[in-house]
Amino acid sequence: MKKLYFFVAVAILALLAGCQTNEKGQESTKKTVEADLIVYNAKLTTLGEGASTTPQAIIVKDGKILASSTLKEAEAYKGQNTQMIDAQGNVLIPGLNDSHLHATRGGRFFNLEVRWDGVNSLATGLSMIAEQAQRTPEGQWVRVIGGWSPFQFAEKRMPTVQELNAAAPDTPVFVLFLYSQGFLNAAGVKALGIDENTVPPVGSRYEFIEGGAILHAEPNPTILYKTIGKLPGLSAQDQVNSTLHFYRDLNRLGVTSAIDAGGGGHVFPDNYGGSQVLAEQGELPIRISYYLFPQRPGKEYEDFVTW
Repeated sequence: MKKLYFFVAVAILALLAGCQTNEKGQESTKKTVEADLIVYNAKLTTLGEGASTTPQAIIVKDGKILASSTLKEAEAYKGQNTQMIDAQGNVLIPGLNDSHLHATRGGRFFNLEVRWDGVNSLATGLSMIAEQAQRTPEGQWVRVIGGWSPFQFAEKRMPTVQELNAAAPDTPVFVLFLYSQGFLNAAGVKALGIDENTVPPVGSRYEFIEGGAILHAEPNPTILYKTIGKLPGLSAQDQVNSTLHFYRDLNRLGVTSAIDAGGGGHVFPDNYGGSQVLAEQGELPIRISYYLFPQRPGKEYEDFVTW
């Protein structure tokens, strides 16, 4: 820590030594750098130690933050081509890193999903399914894949198969609750071609009711994985669009980087196309470090050699 303070002190002294002063002995505010971006009027959280005042602005050049400062100091970096963003008094924080996320897989399916995140009633969630069913093209499904809990609803319960049938009588619906249960409406059961004679994976079971079914992982979630895997996906072009929307949604939540843990049913390189295209085009709005997950027992070495 003493070494750190020493180097910081040296850096500050070097900076001060390079400052110009005017005839009155005051430090010149003229800077030689023109910022690409200045975000101002912000409540800026730098996570730095010992800050005596709260900065109001950040100065960005070539994708890097040059400094945090007061608005008056930031004005010195403003040039003809500088983009100015008024944060309108909102809090500005360093970007968050999610250390375990299935980012590339999430991007593949994001545009296919109805999201119940933050929905405060089951009635609203069911109305969202009904609305989505009206615009879902033939051959596709209405699907709610994670991101919700019955405890967030005013009703404090799961949906019923009967309610899913009423919301979408003709469109297949699959609602997944964690890796615990899944709900299929009657159209979904028909589309999958399952019935009372269908043998579930070991450690799981089907419960057929009201023409639909409840899938139980007891405790093996393979029955849920396989159901998701049977649902139709997006074209390569649509996966690019879906991935961009998903990453922008992560940005909205403050996430700017992630470690991707791979995932079952997510094969490299075939299922990484959306993220790969965005990266090659310079449009990837999140930094991703990813693991590769071999999924062929006995052929793990062969997969790694290929990769």
